[in-house]
Amino acid sequence: MVFKFKRVMQRGTKGKTDDKTDASASAPDVVSQAAGSRVGNYAVGAPASAGVPASSKVGGAAAAVHPVGKFGAVVKQPTPSFETLPSFRDVPTSDRQNLFVRKLALCCRTFDFTDPTMDVKEKEIKRQMLLELVDYVTSGSGKFTEAVFEDITRMLAANLFRTLPPSSHENKGSESFDAEEEEPTMEPAWPHLQIVYEFLLRYVVSSETDAKLAKRYIDHSFVLRLLDLFDSEDPREREYLKTILHRIYGKFMVHRPFIRKAINNIFYRLIFETEKHNGIAELLEILGSIINGFALPLKEEHKVFLVRALIPLHKPKCVSMYHQQLSYCIIQFVEKDFKLGDVVIRGLLRYWPMTNSQKEVLFLGELEEVLEATQSAEFQKCIVPLFRQIGRCLNSSHFQVAERALFLWNNDHIVSLVAQNRQVVLPIIFPALERNTRSHWNQAVHGLTLNVRKMFVEMDQELFQECQRKYEEDEAKAKGVGEMRDLTWKRLEIAGNPRSNVGSQHTFASSHDVPNSTTVPKNAAAGTRASVAA
Repeated sequence: MVFKFKRVMQRGTKGKTDDKTDASASAPDVVSQAAGSRVGNYAVGAPASAGVPASSKVGGAAAAVHPVGKFGAVVKQPTPSFETLPSFRDVPTSDRQNLFVRKLALCCRTFDFTDPTMDVKEKEIKRQMLLELVDYVTSGSGKFTEAVFEDITRMLAANLFRTLPPSSHENKGSESFDAEEEEPTMEPAWPHLQIVYEFLLRYVVSSETDAKLAKRYIDHSFVLRLLDLFDSEDPREREYLKTILHRIYGKFMVHRPFIRKAINNIFYRLIFETEKHNGIAELLEILGSIINGFALPLKEEHKVFLVRALIPLHKPKCVSMYHQQLSYCIIQFVEKDFKLGDVVIRGLLRYWPMTNSQKEVLFLGELEEVLEATQSAEFQKCIVPLFRQIGRCLNSSHFQVAERALFLWNNDHIVSLVAQNRQVVLPIIFPALERNTRSHWNQAVHGLTLNVRKMFVEMDQELFQECQRKYEEDEAKAKGVGEMRDLTWKRLEIAGNPRSNVGSQHTFASSHDVPNSTTVPKNAAAGTRASVAA
């Protein structure tokens, strides 16, 4: 029995040992699969379990590489001292590709720049190494292999893709924050980031970069992470991002629809959710160049983009931060297809500001540019709502709004459109011109109004006199209605005042105020008759 029990125990121990052996044997397969996964996804958002690919373990630098976690976050690990590698000119040409990869691996290490006293020597070594990488890419020393694409993407992801600090408007409150007056927060790591951005730019535009291979690594995830960085407060970073994204759009044609759609989504988030984003102006500059290259006739998707994304961008309060770039994009559409003039003008009227005078001045400036590119047929479609709004602007108590509206008549094309349709335009805005002439407080507005009136007199004197006669009739009727209203209020005030004298009450009383005899009490009626008989 003891012998049998020992054999059973031996079998159990052997089974457990076999299980451990099987588990350890399967582990290398999992690691090899993770290491063989595509680095394009790994570098910009693959799970952290993917590990560091074997290709990064060059020249003992693997310990300095921080693996990239989910959404491109860098997972910091303990690293040995930062080693100094030889310069490219100090090694044979055949070894430069290998040295390039080793330098890329070392440059994956990031530092804390909030404390200028930390890792001073290592920071300077990395900065010099990044400058050498930029020179190597610029020199065009040879075609990059696919393995090198992986290492390049890993280095870019480790340095660039990070969580941005909270914006100033989030710290101080969105209501009290003024982006035009507040100083932006500068990126403390810019001494290294600038060189990394320069490396990425040279890498994208280099003739040695094969777009067919590189698109596997500069993929949709990579582009999305770049677009997230546009919300950086540092204008230097946004300027680099603008140039790089534009180059990516030009080189990787397969990504163009995706880039346009991703930018649209940023606009939608701004319009309907956050109303705050630092990089809208730069994104619109990119789009202005893209729209300029649209082929004619315009595709339907481009017109939908105009109606659903560009025109609603006039809604946010921060429109002044990007209005110049937005206006340029809008004008590009109207110049390419003049039939869009009516669509754009009605869109502007839909989002016209009611209480923001500075924003209203911007709208009037954009409206002038749109009208300058609008033809007569489209002008006639929106003439009534357009000049009703212009009339309200003419009577604005803010002199800059009224002045800017009157400046529209300095544009020869607009004057020509108005002259062709004066039978409709003048009756709409004549009351506004008359009110300005009689009662506007600002002398400059008063003088400009007289000039516009004179222009209409010279244009069609008979029509002007007819409008003036109708205006005086309407004023007389309005005055009569106003007097009746005042009299009615006075009567109501007297009727509601208990201390008013009896004579005034009898004067106010009418036949409708006499009580019905059926409702008068009998005793009260008898008393009245007795007093009359007496």
